[in-house]
Amino acid sequence: MIEAIKLWNEPNNLSHWDFTIDPGWKEFSYMTKLAAEALKIIYPDLTLVLGGISPIDTDFLKLLIRENTLENLDAIAIHGFPLDWNHWKINDWPKKIAAVQAITHLPVWITEVGVSSFGADEIQEFGLMRTTELLLGKSDHIYWYSLLDLPPSWEATTRHKENEGSSYYRHFYMGLIRADGTPKPAIKHFNPEFGICQWFHFEDPRLDFAVDWLKKLGVRKLRTGISWADWRRPNALRWFDRQMEAIKDFEVTITLCFTPPSRGKRPDHTSPPMVPEEFAEFALEVVKRYAAQIHETPRKLRLVHGFK
Repeated sequence: MIEAIKLWNEPNNLSHWDFTIDPGWKEFSYMTKLAAEALKIIYPDLTLVLGGISPIDTDFLKLLIRENTLENLDAIAIHGFPLDWNHWKINDWPKKIAAVQAITHLPVWITEVGVSSFGADEIQEFGLMRTTELLLGKSDHIYWYSLLDLPPSWEATTRHKENEGSSYYRHFYMGLIRADGTPKPAIKHFNPEFGICQWFHFEDPRLDFAVDWLKKLGVRKLRTGISWADWRRPNALRWFDRQMEAIKDFEVTITLCFTPPSRGKRPDHTSPPMVPEEFAEFALEVVKRYAAQIHETPRKLRLVHGFK
């Protein structure tokens, strides 16, 4: 079932939101507020989560608070990768959570935490065990990133690709299971009190394999995404219907993100949309199709910022 809708992913990361176009995040704030208000008016019981901030930057969060971006949201999501990309130590996790809790009353969800096996399987093994010690019990929603390695022939969703050097290639080794389907040593330390964050590509051939492994590991909570860009592809609904049917037995958080290039101010998935109301329309379409049945009878939408 759908447990929550997450609005965007890592909006303070240039790989997922182009803040050179929107330097004060005012367009992001406006887009998010439109979507959250529209969803809450029609589906008031639906849990809405702010897209996981990465890095964990309280100044960025304060900026969103000043813009009233959190008004209709129910939780703040954060992402942390201290052994791969962040400039802080793994033992600083409690401080990072406390810093966010100090400036907002909303619950803190940790919707991505992970360690790559890029350097050695043993690093990931240590990282999973230590992360479990540090975080278990600190939040009701903690999602390990991820279940599956990326196949080496695919691309990671980052801005500068191979120009990022080893930072780019670490994306390919975040899974507990290798691209060839064999489990890594760390998998034996996975605690199913954690959820799993597993992104599925459009028409991903790994879907059924991943679902089988999630069930084998005893996972209850799953975070994945529906790409706004993919939503506009031919046969998109056929694919997303299949994805959502396959994961219906989990408590699912769906992340909505990635601008269709044809709808962005710049033809790229990181771009602010030309018409921010269109993101709200997309969010409403997704919820109506996949989540509405588990919430109260939808209410009629009144006029919201000129968007019907």
